[in-house]
Amino acid sequence: MAETGFTKMASTKQSGATPEIGVGMLGYAFMGKAHSNAFKKIPYMIYPPVAIPKLVTLAGRNEAAVRTAAERFGYQDYTTDWRKLVKDDRIQLFDNGGPNDAHAEPCIAAARAGKHILCEKPLARDAREAAKMLNAVVKAGVVHAVAFNYRFVPAVRLIRNLIDSGQLGRIYHFRATYLQEWIMPHYEMPMIWRLSKKQAGSGALGDIGAHIIDLARYLVGEPRRVSGAAQTFIKRRPVAGTPRFARVDVDDAFAAVVEFEDGALGTLEATRFAAGRKNYNVLEINGEKGSIRFNLERMNELEVFWVGEEPRDTQGFHTVNVSESYHPFWEHWWPQGHIIGWEHTFVHEIHHLLEAIVSGGKVAPHGADFEDGYKNAVICDAILASAQSGKRLTVKY
Repeated sequence: MAETGFTKMASTKQSGATPEIGVGMLGYAFMGKAHSNAFKKIPYMIYPPVAIPKLVTLAGRNEAAVRTAAERFGYQDYTTDWRKLVKDDRIQLFDNGGPNDAHAEPCIAAARAGKHILCEKPLARDAREAAKMLNAVVKAGVVHAVAFNYRFVPAVRLIRNLIDSGQLGRIYHFRATYLQEWIMPHYEMPMIWRLSKKQAGSGALGDIGAHIIDLARYLVGEPRRVSGAAQTFIKRRPVAGTPRFARVDVDDAFAAVVEFEDGALGTLEATRFAAGRKNYNVLEINGEKGSIRFNLERMNELEVFWVGEEPRDTQGFHTVNVSESYHPFWEHWWPQGHIIGWEHTFVHEIHHLLEAIVSGGKVAPHGADFEDGYKNAVICDAILASAQSGKRLTVKY
């Protein structure tokens, strides 16, 4: 692996050199844009930075589109062949923001070439593919992360801190819903890769359900058994630019009951058929000493109830604005009450990854690594298998 370059930073807090980490990005659309934005913000918002991301090369299938994106995002070069990223000694970090069917082969090749890796979620189309990816990064000894960025919402990290400190006591329930509407009939959505099992692996389950599965594991612990149901509401969609129709062979929605190893009981639900819901990711945890509710669409807030802290006739949930200087990640941002947004979770996540690369440390437990991505895929597979068999299944890693 090529040695990391260095650059000087003008800072009274830091002397010497700051590592410079070359980045090769696969994918220039939704996630490519989100990750590139984070890379560019890190050096001046998280200061002094642990490393300076250097945007080297952007890869994508459409030459005109990837060239335009590379110019727009600030990459030095562009290519239509991701293999050039793997071979490039200027690149130390391979960032895979491509479609699900482009996760395994490029990430495995990058690991074998000694590149550190950030891969979008879900890690793979199924657990078998995820296991191959996990084995590759472990064997190569590179730093690896899966982009479950909601772990890096200040309010979510605060929930984890409250649980770890014992302030919620024993956890009884975890329930989460992730609701969107963008493939409902009124959107007239044609066949796209997210609706193909060959390309995506699963539908709403892997696309958005994977997020709440990850939050369940991160906040409550490992699932022991699952019981699932899944449904495809529109089974054929038009192929854009042709008179043909293609079969939709992934789930449009799923629901699952989860039994956790520590005895907590949970429910998970995700759909892309919830009219009026744009990105409604909501979770609630009920514990012995209180309850907490989080809504991603109001991501700077928590609704909290503590048992016995108020007179019974005035007890109820109250809203906390998670924007104080002592709240997670907030030292990098603004004065209290000046809220941050969805895109800042990627700044926190990638900075955490860069810290692990520079220090030679681990991404886990607060970041999601390829082991987390593999376990997530196992749970997704178990939910689909349960939906098909009608049986409650044990989760086996």
